[in-house]
Order: sequence, then structure tokens, then C-alpha cells
Amino acid sequence: MAEITRIAAVGDLHCTKDMAGAFKDVFARLEGKADVLLLCGDLTDYGLPEEATVLAKELAAVKVPMLGVLGNHDYESGQVAEGTRVVRGRGVHLLCGDTFELNSTVGFAGVKGFMGGFGRGMLTPFGEPETKAFVTATLNEVHALELALRRLSTPVRIAVLHYAPISATIAGEPESIHPYLGTDRLAEPLDRYGAAVAFHGHAHSGTLRGTTLGGVPVFNVSLPLLRKDKPGAMYFLYDASPEATRAPAVKIASVG
Repeated sequence: MAEITRIAAVGDLHCTKDMAGAFKDVFARLEGKADVLLLCGDLTDYGLPEEATVLAKELAAVKVPMLGVLGNHDYESGQVAEGTRVVRGRGVHLLCGDTFELNSTVGFAGVKGFMGGFGRGMLTPFGEPETKAFVTATLNEVHALELALRRLSTPVRIAVLHYAPISATIAGEPESIHPYLGTDRLAEPLDRYGAAVAFHGHAHSGTLRGTTLGGVPVFNVSLPLLRKDKPGAMYFLYDASPEATRAPAVKIASVG
């Protein structure tokens, strides 16, 4: 029987300067419950280094490997380099088109992702230079995800995102903002390179689970969404194994 890797995943912590102690005790008890912690963007509220410092202290007692991607909020102050240094200094592997192989079986590919819409509503690179630049930003993220998944040598490839790669997991959000929550262009590499699963955040009022056209399970692990389903929830647990990547055992973990 193949060894199961238990993944804890959460997005949209939106850590502020006043949130010291909000997460520390829960994350300190993560050892023995999960083998790795994924942080799916919007780690901070305004992208301030002071907020990143608070987050680093909240993660101080975590013993398992930590991986993450940035979200749109982490760029707000224009100090992303400073905040990134703080978070990486705590030992979080921030992925921006990078990979991380946890063991010989499970590897991770991470990108922030970007906007652009879904299906027939997808924005195309036509018209003004500004429109083309917008779509190019999306395509750059898609390409980075594709390259990262392709580089992984592990049989189980897991994608870590902030923006949604499918529309199913943003269902529940106002339709008028769907184009700003992600794009199904991000789903293409997931299907092409046989991702076992993908996690994202960003859509606070979305839906927990969906699948790509190719059958890859996708989970929206935004903290507000997890807590809506189960008050007090802090992260989402997923069991990954080479034998059961399409029908994993999953549950939401709560405080305590």
C-alpha cells in the first residue's frame, strides 16, 4: 500500500498587524495532523512587511514543511519583495512558477494565477494594447504553471494557486465579478500534465469543490469559505496517494 501524504491547505488568512495570536495555537498543533501546510495566497491584508512579520510569528511553531503562493492582496502596498523576504525567512517556500518535491511521491507546483474569465466569457488578446497586456499577464501565469508541472518528477503532482482555475469553485460569488476571480486557462496545464489535485483561494463566497474537464479535483480553501461551512475551521485536510488521486479522503479541520 502506498504511503498517504496528508495535506493541510488554507488561503486568504489576510493577516493584519492586529492579528497576533489569531492562528498561532492552531498551527502549532499541526504536527501529527498533516505532513505539509499549503498557504494559497492573500497571506496578508495589504501586503505590508509588518503584516508579514505577524504571519511569520503565527507560523513560528509549525514543524512540517510550508509552501505557499502570493495573492492579490500581498501586492497592494508595492512592498512585495520585503514581505516575501520575511515569509521566506520563516521557512515558507513561496512558489512563483517554482516546484517543491516533498518526497519521492508527492510534488507541488505553484503560481499565483490571474484573472481573465471562464468559457465564452474569457477575455481574448484583441484590441487595445492594455487588453493584450492583461491577457499576456494571464498567459504568463498559465505558462509558468505548465512549466512547473512538467518539471516535477513525482508521480503525484499538486498545484497550488490563488486564483481559481475553474468556474465551479467560484459559484456563489456574484456573477458580475467572476472574470476577476480566475480563469479556466489555468485548468489546461492541470489536465495536460495529470495533476492529482489543485488548491486555490480568493473566492471567499465560492464553493468548496469542483473538477476540471479532465477530472482533476479542485478545492477552494479560502478561510472565510471553510468557516462558513464549519465555524471555527482553520484549514482543509486532504489525503493524497498515488492509488487514489481522484477519490481522496477529505475533511475540514476545525480549531481544537
